[in-house]
Amino acid sequence: MKFLTATISNAGGRNINQDDLQFVLLNTAACWVVADGLGGHRGGESASRIAVKKILTSFKSRPILSPEAIKQHLNSANNSILKLQEENPDLFSMRTTVTLLISDYNAVLWAHIGDSRLYHFRSGRIIFQTKDHSVPQALAAAGDIRPDEIRFHEDRNRLLHSLGQKGELRPSILQQKQPLQRGDAFLLCTDGFWEYVTETEMEVDFAMANHPNDWLKRMEKRILERARAEFDNYSATAVFVENAHK
Repeated sequence: MKFLTATISNAGGRNINQDDLQFVLLNTAACWVVADGLGGHRGGESASRIAVKKILTSFKSRPILSPEAIKQHLNSANNSILKLQEENPDLFSMRTTVTLLISDYNAVLWAHIGDSRLYHFRSGRIIFQTKDHSVPQALAAAGDIRPDEIRFHEDRNRLLHSLGQKGELRPSILQQKQPLQRGDAFLLCTDGFWEYVTETEMEVDFAMANHPNDWLKRMEKRILERARAEFDNYSATAVFVENAHK
């Protein structure tokens, strides 16, 4: 398989963009990372950039498709953030969410921590989406609120897990490789993005798009039509899967 990738990252209604995203395509493997920094302007911005940089550096040194490798990448990023917290008191509260996707061009694995999400599309429909490590997601799992109430819940920004927290790192890592099919697509995005675009709208815009960049622009239009005042940073990476011989 081969991949077409497009990205978008915007400060939204804020002065500083604390999101970060990057990807790398190697000969035998590929990795995409999206992060949303937390903990004050300087801290959040630093945490997300450290996370993305360290994950990709770790991936390049061990570009294999395994849950163990993913855990190593995340631990590398987390250790770097904790180290900087200790060295710089101004950054003691910095945290970041992370969502990452890796592939060997035949199959994929993914992982996340926090409320940045990954959506897997097949035949134009979402067949999987990550579950946030947040208070509203926990309430939905307990049946106290509906899943569609997560988006604008009063406690939506209260995260249960993130990079930069002391103690055991508790990411969600897919354990079984998922074979790729032509026409598959992936969307990795921060909460500032998915907050304004419903899953049904993601599917509708996907059906209308011929390229991942077009898909992102259609969804961004919805965000800009709905967002008000000092709305959050929004970032996303879109990946289309095609046959390598095309």
